[in-house]
Amino acid sequence: MTDYTGWIVRASAGRDVEGLFCVVGSDPAGLLLIADGKRRKMVRPKRKKLGHVELLTDGFDHPAIHTLKQGEALSDKALRRALAAFRDQLEV
Repeated sequence: MTDYTGWIVRASAGRDVEGLFCVVGSDPAGLLLIADGKRRKMVRPKRKKLGHVELLTDGFDHPAIHTLKQGEALSDKALRRALAAFRDQLEV
């Protein structure tokens, strides 16, 4: 399975549809673990099937994303800032 950690995704199914999230890992069943730092914290990420998310990017350049890809701990505040920066980049 491909490692999607650090990818920015948009939920395309479920109650969080159209929500912007970051993949923070995967579980043994092959589900993605996604968090946004506000409704879904890093300590309790949402499990989501790959088919229920839209992969937006894997190359977003932000220090928090680099930290996450290296396997280090990331705060919810840093994750929210990274997602806000990505949202701003989408709007431009």
